[in-house]
Amino acid sequence: MHEGSEQQARQYYDDFSQSYEHERGHGYHQMIDDLELQLTVPYARGARVLELGCGTGLILARVAEVAEKAVGIDLSEGMAQHARKRGLDVHIGSVCDLPFDDDEFDLTYSFKVLAHVPDIDAALREAARVTRPGGHLLLEFYNPWSLRYLAKKVAGPQPIGDDRTEADIPTRWDSPRSIQKLVAPTLELVDYYGVRVLTPVASAHRIPWVGRALSRAEHLAARSPLRYFGGFLVAVLRKS
Repeated sequence: MHEGSEQQARQYYDDFSQSYEHERGHGYHQMIDDLELQLTVPYARGARVLELGCGTGLILARVAEVAEKAVGIDLSEGMAQHARKRGLDVHIGSVCDLPFDDDEFDLTYSFKVLAHVPDIDAALREAARVTRPGGHLLLEFYNPWSLRYLAKKVAGPQPIGDDRTEADIPTRWDSPRSIQKLVAPTLELVDYYGVRVLTPVASAHRIPWVGRALSRAEHLAARSPLRYFGGFLVAVLRKS
């Protein structure tokens, strides 16, 4: 990521850190976290784990409960401060230039980060470098083959704070076909896992009976043939 882009992203997430958890811990956002953890925990159990773009540590804290070692990295000091208050080991740095040794981790994972990294090739190379041979990577992309993509196109950029909207950060969309072309040659694409396959808009989860039904359906859809249409599409990769 170029220095100017990094500085812009750092300021964006520093600002976002003040309100990031306001809607987390319940409803739609809790469902998303639970789906991502449902995939991650089996790979993380007893493993050396790295989260790329760990934010305030909501996911990392739960992964740390089962991992041998859990480390996070984030570009934003504001986000990292919240994660450290949870007692987490969090570094400040870019996913395009990781301050870790080759083959250091059994599992490297990232949620809702790579879609906002302009130099995606560098980020994927670095993720592969720090993962040991035989280890796994769980890398989440924003999928244009999804209801979420259509909803975003209709609704436009949403506010994420008093003076910020989603338009203040670059966003890329990668289909299952394009993801296959992005991954490093040392990585084998094992499978995809779909997050938010059936939810048309996040606000649907505010209706109690609709939210409960959608949550159950999303857990079933995550590994079903519909997974390729997840708004958040996780590529499950193994390093050779």
